[in-house]
Amino acid sequence: MKKKDKKRSMPVRMISALIKIAAVAAVIVIGLNFYVIKSTQPQINAAYDTPEDTATREEVEDLSSISPECILVLGASVTSDGVPSPILQDRLDTAIDLYNKGVAPKLLLSGDNGQMVYNEVKAMQNYALEAGVDENDIYLDHAGFSTYESIYRAKYIFKVDSMIVVTQTYHLYRSLYGCRRMGITAMGAAADQYTYAGQKKREIREVLARDKDFVKWIFKPQPTFLGDAVPISAE
Repeated sequence: MKKKDKKRSMPVRMISALIKIAAVAAVIVIGLNFYVIKSTQPQINAAYDTPEDTATREEVEDLSSISPECILVLGASVTSDGVPSPILQDRLDTAIDLYNKGVAPKLLLSGDNGQMVYNEVKAMQNYALEAGVDENDIYLDHAGFSTYESIYRAKYIFKVDSMIVVTQTYHLYRSLYGCRRMGITAMGAAADQYTYAGQKKREIREVLARDKDFVKWIFKPQPTFLGDAVPISAE
């Protein structure tokens, strides 16, 4: 009977161990997310909550206080005919408004151009040009395949020391934390003009993405591509 009891208790012990491991993992995931969010919240100094929103004088002054060299727009999906998705359009509108108000003299448009048939950066450039941004004030990062790579390349390729990051609030926490780890002085502008389709899924994915990038920022692996330096501040 004792041998049978031992055999029966083995699955119970395994299940108990798995539950403990899962609990520890959950604590780590939640704890890292809490830290990233709380430590970067004070750096979000402008919020665009409706399509009609524009930066207030106070927001412009706050963002300008770090003397940003550029406004980084993080890429998002575009349609097959090169039209920015609503989430990307709002990022661009926010960045263009800040540019027009003199917050920073340049735009750095970073996105995925890893395939011949897909080019986020070109779509972003066209949108900015149509909005009246001077083409000489636009810098393009065609190898911004992820948030991590966009920020890494901003530092090492474009030699940026200070900038404004434009994306949606849920994404800003991770982005601003990455800037800090790369030694970039940064503030964020939240482009939350609409409630976007699929937003709940994005926010769930972002929980894991924050933890993944937290680890990457510790080891700082090189991005997919580096290349020659193109210093923004030298122009």
